Amino acid sequence: MLSLLYQEGPSTEGIFRRSGSAKTCKELKEKLDSGAEVDLACESIFVTASLFKDFLRNIPGSILSSQLCDKWVSVMDQGNNEEKIKNIQRLIEQLPRANVVLLRYIFGVLHGIEMRSEENQMNAFNLSICIAPSLLWPPVSSTPDIESEFTKKISSLVQFLTENCCRIFGEEITSLFGEI
Repeated sequence: MLSLLYQEGPSTEGIFRRSGSAKTCKELKEKLDSGAEVDLACESIFVTASLFKDFLRNIPGSILSSQLCDKWVSVMDQGNNEEKIKNIQRLIEQLPRANVVLLRYIFGVLHGIEMRSEENQMNAFNLSICIAPSLLWPPVSSTPDIESEFTKKISSLVQFLTENCCRIFGEEITSLFGEI
């Protein structure tokens, strides 16, 4: 999935913003969940993007860990960009290794898409609005006002992560997919 998003996402206007066919997504998810072979290259890239966001939303406790939710929410209120980067790196060190590996690939994809935002209309802000709710959610349900404020803060964090991914995850993030 990520490889396809890395290949096609940068040249696709509105990637992650437009949804794939709900029926197709449901059918493919059922096939994937059953372990059946699925050739996503034959599907719309919007279906792949929708499936990927659904996958992220189904990670127990979220990829950024709902246990660290308060720390993630407050990181953008702390100091200058250098301090934010250091605090983010400390939080990343507290995540399970599998989450960190997946985050590096996710932000490698988002970076590639952002680099061609004039073509695809998906700058870091737009990407963050679409992806942030799939990366972290509060551990308990709350009022719509609190959830709205939470979403704004997490979107700001994801925008910062996207814009600074090379400094946070390392320059090699741009070559994780090799020469595709």
